[in-house]
Amino acid sequence: MAHAQSVEEFYEGTVLSLYIGFSPGGGYDTYGRLVARHWGKYIPGHPTIVPVNMEGAGSLRFANWLYNAAPADGSAIGTVNRGIPFEPMLGNREFAQFDPTKFTWIGSANNETSVCDSWERTGINNVEQLHEEELFVGGTGPSADDHVFPTLVSGVLGLKMRLVTGYAGGNDVDFAMERGELDGRCGWSWSSVKSTRRAWLDNGNINILLQLALQKAPDLPDVPLIMDLAKTEEDRQILRLFLLRLVLGRPYLGPPGIPEDRADALRRAFDRMMQDPEFLEEAERSRLEISPVTGEEAQRLLAEAYATPKDLIERAHDLVN
Repeated sequence: MAHAQSVEEFYEGTVLSLYIGFSPGGGYDTYGRLVARHWGKYIPGHPTIVPVNMEGAGSLRFANWLYNAAPADGSAIGTVNRGIPFEPMLGNREFAQFDPTKFTWIGSANNETSVCDSWERTGINNVEQLHEEELFVGGTGPSADDHVFPTLVSGVLGLKMRLVTGYAGGNDVDFAMERGELDGRCGWSWSSVKSTRRAWLDNGNINILLQLALQKAPDLPDVPLIMDLAKTEEDRQILRLFLLRLVLGRPYLGPPGIPEDRADALRRAFDRMMQDPEFLEEAERSRLEISPVTGEEAQRLLAEAYATPKDLIERAHDLVN
């Protein structure tokens, strides 16, 4: 049924909640608050955008709420970890109470590379040492990169990583590393490392052991790429299925059923914000990389992933569950 209000009339003078599926201080939170400061000026009616943290289970708690309970009028949107749309396929199928293809996909701020690192006190300086020495790494929840990738690295490559999970957000994992509770982190966004832990890089506190992406980051030429360590074609296909999430980088989405004119206005406003000089200048000051992906591109990527042969999906699922 058609609704009477125009997009501008709906958003004018309103507050739009931008939910962040993690605790304050980490990469998703940093990107989310930047987006909240700039997005509203491109949405018709110029709503005030307020960031709200709703952490839990690597943002799976928020994703379930967004899909099943959030208002579907365009007043509630958010950012989740990029593994969320793959959770019904590769993760906790019982707890993931949503169909990812039915979310209103708005766009992503970044096409991401993730890394595995070790703290310098461990003496582990390269990935080859993990064939013999064990690295204790921290995770934030079942669907998050820093939970999935350590399990994948162990299962596919046979490297010795021990996952310690249950941290509320990336900041909590970082502090645990710093105080010696953990040896490192695997599935850590390279953009976050550079923006939030630049001093650790400059001071040599952490060693970058492995990069997780479909192709190497230009500024990590000497760090091994996970795809190059795969031993069989099937292993490469499984790795690719998991690495597709990184193309989504920092995704933004709404619940199913947002009126199409409002959904389109949110997408186009997001795209315009990604070209805004003030937005890009603030991102650069914060050392946040911007390489946007449109909502339509995100939808196509999910269609590709969900067309994967079932037997390959089942082997991939069993590796990380």
